[in-house]
Amino acid sequence: MRAIVLTATGEPDNLQLSDLPRPRPGAGQILVRARAIGVSYAETQIRAGALPFPLPLPAVIGAEVAGEVVEVGEGVPGQLIGNMLVGVTGGLGAYAEYVLLPAAMACPVPDGLTPEQALAGAAPGALALALLHKAALSGGGTVLVEAGASSVGAYLVRHAKEFGAGHVIATAGTPAKRERAAELGADTVLDHNTPGWPAGLPDVDVAFEAIGGASAGQVLGHLTPGTGRMLYYGLLSGEQAAVTAADLMTRGVTVTGCSGPAWAAQVFGTHYPEMLARLASGRSEAHVARTLPLERAADAHRLLESRTVTGRVLLTP
Repeated sequence: MRAIVLTATGEPDNLQLSDLPRPRPGAGQILVRARAIGVSYAETQIRAGALPFPLPLPAVIGAEVAGEVVEVGEGVPGQLIGNMLVGVTGGLGAYAEYVLLPAAMACPVPDGLTPEQALAGAAPGALALALLHKAALSGGGTVLVEAGASSVGAYLVRHAKEFGAGHVIATAGTPAKRERAAELGADTVLDHNTPGWPAGLPDVDVAFEAIGGASAGQVLGHLTPGTGRMLYYGLLSGEQAAVTAADLMTRGVTVTGCSGPAWAAQVFGTHYPEMLARLASGRSEAHVARTLPLERAADAHRLLESRTVTGRVLLTP
């Protein structure tokens, strides 16, 4: 089968088209013939070696795929063969014509959705829903969504008021992305590339922290004293959030880390099916920015690293 192999961490051209043996599913696994493969910004950082990620090189990276089940392993019902499923691999293996998935981490593509739509919306939308449920918004408070035109941020902006927000402040790094965040429902949009941008923030009841670095500490200083909450789920800056225990004590606010195995299990087990149902019913929408052939995986990474794209970038074998 054709697959994209990362030969060494570094530049996008280290993603090389190769011919590999077709994998066989083990116990609890399914093998799908890929129809759509997700590419994420986090994968560009894994490829570059910028994230602490266990990566036995050479490796086929990629975590999201939608496709037709062609083989099942021990303990998996045979009637799944021929079904169109969307799911996550657990971290590796998706940039290929055939992809192994844990059966427990794959869901049927609902009627009315294409594999591309299901793939584009399921994972980022599920994470956004998990964050919104965790935020426990009520009473029309003010929320801050960093990177409000990103794959996850766009869903946070789109659905924040449905979950109880009164005023939504979004950030974005380019004019096109700021325009997109406003179209999605943001009341105020700021440029997070402007030095010291958090200085103009009002009191914020909930901050969805996706940038990390020094600005996170500045945002913390604008959380509503006593009740403000920061949900920390990303680090687009490549740096951990500059937040200390002393910062929390002086304002009486909380920071919740939204990551790790327990968090991922909740996102997939509860909110992944919830998001697919929303997409199928029209209560949410998948936005595909570009679809490229598998052999252009390096170009897909360059596109994401340019920070110019709004919506998902997909690969098709």
